[in-house]
Amino acid sequence: MKVAAIVEGDGEVAALPVLLRRLRDWLTPDNYVVEIMKPIRVRRDRFLNKNEEFRRMLLLAADKCGSRGWILILLDADDDCPAQLAKQVLARAEEIVLDRRISVVLANREYEAWFIAAAESLNGLRGLSVSQSGPIESESIRDAKNWIGCRIKAGKYREVTDQPAFSAAMNLQQARNNSRSFLKLCSEWEKHMSSSY
Repeated sequence: MKVAAIVEGDGEVAALPVLLRRLRDWLTPDNYVVEIMKPIRVRRDRFLNKNEEFRRMLLLAADKCGSRGWILILLDADDDCPAQLAKQVLARAEEIVLDRRISVVLANREYEAWFIAAAESLNGLRGLSVSQSGPIESESIRDAKNWIGCRIKAGKYREVTDQPAFSAAMNLQQARNNSRSFLKLCSEWEKHMSSSY
């Protein structure tokens, strides 16, 4: 099965394939037929608010993944309710692409919140220093990028390089336990991959 993702940031273009390969190996280790395509990058506001852009990107993803593939739309929720917005986006997408598996996952609030959910496992990586032990309320932090940047010794979080590195190293079970939106991603992976054998 081919997986075609739609994402909103350059960091996710590099990081999401790393994360999805890890989910494959962790959640569905016997499924060797998954091909993760390079994600399609969109501008969130334009993608969500311009019908022609939304349609164009959905059709591109459908073409990339083929008739038996899966389209994964992964966006940051920011201040939106992840469940409500995901439901709306999924309904719109299903009207355009009738014959594909489609999932919409909104990282609450940002992709980086998943790193905070697994912060204990990332402590020391790329200069990250997290003094708090135990779970952190990752999905209540408004600016997760800044939260991480303030805890990196060099003082700067670099999305394009740090995001793939953290995606490759984070403890997936910690993230799943501490982040409802990451749990949603795991659930969608299991749902679509278990039916692809």
